[in-house]
Amino acid sequence: MATLETAKRLVVKIGSAILIDSKTGTLRRDWLSSLSQDISALKTNGKDVVIVSSGAIALGRARLSLLGRKLSLAEKQACAAAGQSLLTRAYEHALGEHKIVTAQALLTLNDTEDRRRWLNARSTLQTILTLGAVPIINENDTVATDEIRYGDNDRLAARTAQMLGADTLILLSDIDGLYTADPRTDKKAKHLSEITLLTDEIMAMGGGANSDAAMGSGGMATKLAAAKIAMQAGCRMCIMDGRDESPLRRLQEGERCSWFSAGSNPKKARQQWIGGALQPSGRLTVDAGAASALREGKSLLAAGVKTLSGNFNKGDAVAVCDEIGMEIARGLVSYDAADASKILGLNSRDISSILGYDNGAALIHRDNLVMM
Repeated sequence: MATLETAKRLVVKIGSAILIDSKTGTLRRDWLSSLSQDISALKTNGKDVVIVSSGAIALGRARLSLLGRKLSLAEKQACAAAGQSLLTRAYEHALGEHKIVTAQALLTLNDTEDRRRWLNARSTLQTILTLGAVPIINENDTVATDEIRYGDNDRLAARTAQMLGADTLILLSDIDGLYTADPRTDKKAKHLSEITLLTDEIMAMGGGANSDAAMGSGGMATKLAAAKIAMQAGCRMCIMDGRDESPLRRLQEGERCSWFSAGSNPKKARQQWIGGALQPSGRLTVDAGAASALREGKSLLAAGVKTLSGNFNKGDAVAVCDEIGMEIARGLVSYDAADASKILGLNSRDISSILGYDNGAALIHRDNLVMM
């Protein structure tokens, strides 16, 4: 039976139907308090926790007296603007009771699809976790248009897990997992406790959206799409009924749910993505000292780079070659070609004075680099 004991970094997605009372449009404060207790226990055991939470639009509905009807995109954005501060304060208060600092992060589809923005978002969220805080992530519904939004936080949570190298993604839902059919209409529907491969048959079980249309936008189909993203990133995923209090404690105690197993770990999956899925946009030639440092698992510093070629941008994949021209590594570069050319061979402490800004000491950070 899968548990949370081995988890090191968890992303917990909380839907509107779980967090908000659908009749009144208000927070379920006792439930949120119990979740905060669960998170405190996980952090005490040395685990990183990231929350991806819906709820801003639902809270804004009540605040703007728009309960009980379908909203236009502009009205949804207005509700998000009105409700986001309430959502942020709710988490700040609930987790603050356990002396846990929260940090809000609003993302759009582009932030997790564009590599430049992806690197920026990843760096910020990594720093928040390093400082011991809990990121509270939501889609930036106030500014996102249909073309640049997810529309559901299941897939946003999966992309966040992928971005941060999380090993566990938990989707708190209004159903206790995946069934062969909709259990509300088909008495023969069977519960699936473990899924190791997302076959066409499994994906077809998603059907259409099945959440409360007045409160949430995600259904089983979006959860299976999230599972596909997570599993490819080496992150296992769980769908569980999160409506009762203390959901993470209940999960740890073995409550029924559906686990989607990952075939590899996040680090290995990420290395495969960088090393095989991304075509290099440029080339860096390094000296023998830098090549040796890379083999020891260190970052690539500008001081060890002799030449570069290609018109690459920050976040692009570049090939790293030794002095005889053999590609020894590949990674996501932290500076674009124009700026990188200005700091080749220089000490990291000189970057800021040369460029006028500092995007980190490494030209390629070790977390964004894979040996070939």
